[in-house]
Amino acid sequence: MTDTTTSTANNFIAKIIQEDLAAGRVSSVVTRFPPEPNGYLHVGHAKSICLNFGVAEQFGGACNLRFDDTNPEKESQEYIDAIKDDITWLGFQWAGEIHYASNYFDQLHEWAVHLIKEGNAYVCDLNAEQAREYRGTLTEPGTNSPYRERSIEENLDLFARMKAGEFDEGAKVLRAKIDMASPNMNLRDPIMYRIRKIHHHQTGDKWCIYPNYDFTHGQSDALEGITHSICTLEFEDHRPLYEWFIENLPVPGNPKQYEFGRLNLDYTVTSKRKLKALVDDGVVAGWNDPRMPTIAGMRRRGFTPRSVRNFCDMIGVSRSDGMVDVAMLEHALRDDLNKNAPRAMCVINPLKVVIENLDEDHLEMVSADYHHELDLGSREMPFTREILIDQDDFKEEYSKKFKKKFTPGKRIRLRHSYVIEATSYEKDEQGNVVLVRANLIEGTLGENPADGVNPKGVVHWVSATQCKDIELRLYERLFTTAAPDKCDGDFMDHVNKDSLKIVTAYSEPALGQVAPESNFQFEREGYYVADRYDHSADKPVFNLTIGLREDNSLTQG
Repeated sequence: MTDTTTSTANNFIAKIIQEDLAAGRVSSVVTRFPPEPNGYLHVGHAKSICLNFGVAEQFGGACNLRFDDTNPEKESQEYIDAIKDDITWLGFQWAGEIHYASNYFDQLHEWAVHLIKEGNAYVCDLNAEQAREYRGTLTEPGTNSPYRERSIEENLDLFARMKAGEFDEGAKVLRAKIDMASPNMNLRDPIMYRIRKIHHHQTGDKWCIYPNYDFTHGQSDALEGITHSICTLEFEDHRPLYEWFIENLPVPGNPKQYEFGRLNLDYTVTSKRKLKALVDDGVVAGWNDPRMPTIAGMRRRGFTPRSVRNFCDMIGVSRSDGMVDVAMLEHALRDDLNKNAPRAMCVINPLKVVIENLDEDHLEMVSADYHHELDLGSREMPFTREILIDQDDFKEEYSKKFKKKFTPGKRIRLRHSYVIEATSYEKDEQGNVVLVRANLIEGTLGENPADGVNPKGVVHWVSATQCKDIELRLYERLFTTAAPDKCDGDFMDHVNKDSLKIVTAYSEPALGQVAPESNFQFEREGYYVADRYDHSADKPVFNLTIGLREDNSLTQG
């Protein structure tokens, strides 16, 4: 176990844990990550994952993965599988077997009966509209339900009949009997069980009553021996209810709940309801669309686990909510890719160059390392008489402003290859340069010209006859405003309708053979990733991850 006297308390949660261990309030740390399987996890969940699994690792403890599967109407196995995949991809491993709230349905039912027998719960017949009226407001106390004083015997009978399926959905609920005048709305006789005649993905048709999250949360923590139950700030007002159930039930252990500020990122929505609407309305191609802020979407976009974890470390853990500038996420991503991504060459806006002093069938393989500092291996690139460079790298006339460009009478170095000198060019009827003629300067493979006339710049290139046609998916921000869900009107009104552009580009042949999810820096173009699902040797597909420069948006082409 980690020596808690020397552990780095780098956030207030870690400091609490450190103090609890030092004081002997707990002997070991057990946290949990409890997602509801009703959608894919997003960047905000990544912060929670890093916190819960991270502090467990820091103090030599364990972190459970527990699915809060108390609402089968919105849950599916697809979401469960995606969540497990996300956690594993981020580099974490849950302790032991996966837990489900549904594992505890029998025990939770027994504890519900216990509360009824103690006079602390009752069956209520108010419908949803009536219940809202009786609940009161933030400034006015609620009113006791007319069913609040049913006898213990009647409540036990009605609850048993609810479980047996005798009543329709919405006809009755089980409520805790606490205080309808409490200033905390969560303590105004909260609902514990609802009737839901729905097939459950884990328990089948065994149950037609399902516990609410507030009744499930703390008791599941207690059953699993959780010591520190870490939630986002919206659960702060739920903590008194969490503690009320723990105090009034014969649960093992005494877990404590702590809250931290959730992650809010500009130009982003993280509401599962809104993310689902984007998917259902066909605005994006699915939960894992690279424009989505889901972990699956970020992964497909080309984020690395290290970049996401570094970002979560950068923003820290605070006691209050706040808005994080997307530039911090961009920085973490670009910094990681700059240090670790292999380099390759790809031409997006091609201009043909014919090297006239080479034979028409000239084919020479030149070798190039994938990275200038890391040992990532090398590849062979075909060098031929006809090559492609980027249109912007040629100018018809020389000027100091464009002194590093290719111009007639001037020399340029081809990256990892020879120096060439432009001799002439051709234009189409619209006045666009469509072909450049050049000569190769002998003896310049990795060397400067012997005559001392050195090139002014370096350009990327590929062979015009041996290159690989690849599909590039160029992404822009999904929203046109920094706070799409805070603006007037529907958040859908702020969707960027031009957030995806698909173009054909031309790359060195080796890129056709790389595995899906391979990250690259396309030199002088940007960072790209081989698409996780659509990339193949027959049809290479690369997604734009991020531009090369800090002033380029995360989602600009």
